[in-house]
Order: sequence, then C-alpha cells, then structure tokens
Amino acid sequence: MRPRSGKVIAGVCAALADRFGLSRALVRVAFVLFGLFGVGEVAYIILWILIPKAP
Repeated sequence: MRPRSGKVIAGVCAALADRFGLSRALVRVAFVLFGLFGVGEVAYIILWILIPKAP
C-alpha cells in the first residue's frame, strides 16, 4: 500500500521500502540510478498504477 504520509511524489518508493524492510532513501537512490538507464521512470509509473493507496 502506498502511504499517505512520508511520500515524495506518489509514495511508490516508500511503499516498496516498507514492504521489504529497506531504507526509503536507498530505494529512492536505486530508482534514480535506474532512471539514468531509462527503466526507472517506466517502472515507477507502472508501480504507481499497480500499488493501491492506503485507506
């Protein structure tokens, strides 16, 4: 679930970090690095659509 607090854009990185017990900063840095290769943006948008928002 994407959290309503602690998110930067859509909460995708926060949701993944919470789910897998990782640091939110680490997940965000990973998405930035993947974005440099062109897959980060596409993955982020797909996950934004697929991960439901917390009630």
